[in-house]
Amino acid sequence: MNHNIFVSSLPGQADYLEKEIIDLGYDVTKKSFFGINIRGSFNDCVKLNLWLRTANKVLFELKSFHAPNAEKLYREVYNYPWHEVLIEDGYFTVDSYVKNDSINDKRFAQVKLKDAIVDRIRKEKNVRPDTGPERDDAAVYLHWSENKAVIYLDTSGQTIAKHGYRLHPWKAPLMEALATSIIMGTEWTPDQLFVNPMCGSGTLAIEAALMAINKRPGLIRSNYGFMHTHLFDPEYYKEEMHNLKNAILPGDDVRIVAGDIDPKAVSIAKKNANAAGVDHLIDFHTGDFKTTPLRDSSGVIVLNPDYGIRLSEGETENLELLYQNIGDFFKNEATGYTGYVFTGNLSLLKRVGLRTSSRKTYFNGKLECRLAEYPLYKGSKKN
Repeated sequence: MNHNIFVSSLPGQADYLEKEIIDLGYDVTKKSFFGINIRGSFNDCVKLNLWLRTANKVLFELKSFHAPNAEKLYREVYNYPWHEVLIEDGYFTVDSYVKNDSINDKRFAQVKLKDAIVDRIRKEKNVRPDTGPERDDAAVYLHWSENKAVIYLDTSGQTIAKHGYRLHPWKAPLMEALATSIIMGTEWTPDQLFVNPMCGSGTLAIEAALMAINKRPGLIRSNYGFMHTHLFDPEYYKEEMHNLKNAILPGDDVRIVAGDIDPKAVSIAKKNANAAGVDHLIDFHTGDFKTTPLRDSSGVIVLNPDYGIRLSEGETENLELLYQNIGDFFKNEATGYTGYVFTGNLSLLKRVGLRTSSRKTYFNGKLECRLAEYPLYKGSKKN
């Protein structure tokens, strides 16, 4: 039987998630600022977790009902056969979004949710599962808005916006799903050179390499919430893992260049690329972005410079010069390419000094950002 499935995206990135979901053969029933709804089975949730790059969570709806208060919530949750879903001697966690006049603190709703689940399992199995905040096992999610409550099984557990290879962090790294959405926003194709100066921990370059060879996150990450339930079918999972491996492309013609002025950042980026299994596809170099080797006559250049949030006046002046230098680099060294700057500081973006052909909106956490596109023909015009 098919259920409602809500696949959440990072805020404002549902367009990219929608494209991925349609490409996998699913029909979208609803799209919102926060994600995509489809109809499907629990096995579809398994597939979505393994294949999607831009998703945050895959939520499998179990039950929806009218709930004006916490007592009604408890009764409705208790009446669900949780012993058929959650492992009785296992572990689960709960999370929620709550906007109900009878509830002042969502933690109270989560306690009622947890108690109802535990009480029902104890009644049926004479044993109770452990509960707590960790998200490495089964997870249940409550969406309670006004008087309507929806209970989901969070089949992802930990967010799948993290793809599992970034073992070595660096300053202000991009979330992997956000990096993928940025690359999709450039409309880069794997037959083009992809250049990522200021690579930091390497997320943009690594995601480009993974996309180029069609290597999916499910081949890197090994633990999901769906694995810790009675609904999990190990044979289906094994079959999907086989499909993931067969989908990988050789990548013989992939051309990706990444660099950073800080040798430590380059070292970290190389380690992360190795963890993702794509270090052989990326040409790393150490040096100022203006020295980035541009070996082809065309391609895509993506920079993610510092946004200048919470900096002193002197540091802000340095960033103004940096953004101006980016514009000079584009104009003088990158003719024939398409340049992109991703930033959360629109004032600094003006310092690039070149005319944009588009500005796409993203959110890095709660910070509204722009991906500015610069077609770099000879004699690119000023703003």
